[in-house]
Amino acid sequence: MVQHSLQRQYIRAFRSGFTLIELVVVTAIIVVITSVVLVNNARFGGVVQLENLAYDIALSIRQAQVYGISVQRLGATTFSAGYGVHFNTSDPTEYELFGDADGNGLFSVDENVPPSPFTMTHGYSIMKLCAPAADESCLLPKADILFKRPEPDAWISDGETSCIQSPGTPGDCKDSVRIVLVSPRGDTMSVIVEANGQISVRRGPQ
Repeated sequence: MVQHSLQRQYIRAFRSGFTLIELVVVTAIIVVITSVVLVNNARFGGVVQLENLAYDIALSIRQAQVYGISVQRLGATTFSAGYGVHFNTSDPTEYELFGDADGNGLFSVDENVPPSPFTMTHGYSIMKLCAPAADESCLLPKADILFKRPEPDAWISDGETSCIQSPGTPGDCKDSVRIVLVSPRGDTMSVIVEANGQISVRRGPQ
């Protein structure tokens, strides 16, 4: 009698356990869920880094604006120089803060202001430059965004031809510019600068 009771308990214990197939199925489900979570987490992290980069660039442009309208001294004696930020699609992982020592509104290598050039890492880069911002062709190879006292307005040029004809007089300046940034996964964000000095960050290429 006791032996039959023990056998029944053993059989119940055996039946209440997991079979090999059940363990394999549960493991497969866990692997699938973990993979989905990791992929989404990686994508979310990439979008956050791209957003941080966009705001870093916007802050660099704002810094140039503050320097320009507050007459930040350039070098030992120059107080009247404007300040700007230079972008170049042929070097899409860098952008530079510069002091416009020669007053032509365009960047030159000797006008770089430390700690720039600023470098984008981990596969993030400038995808394209569009001027005006609404332009869908986005064929602008370079862009210089300059700020001069006393107004916070932006003097936006194509990086090749100065739009400053004479002190305080705008020439062929762009109404706006859009800097489109891209992540290694293809996500995009845009930094938009208007001629009135407004700076904004938007998701997507537009």
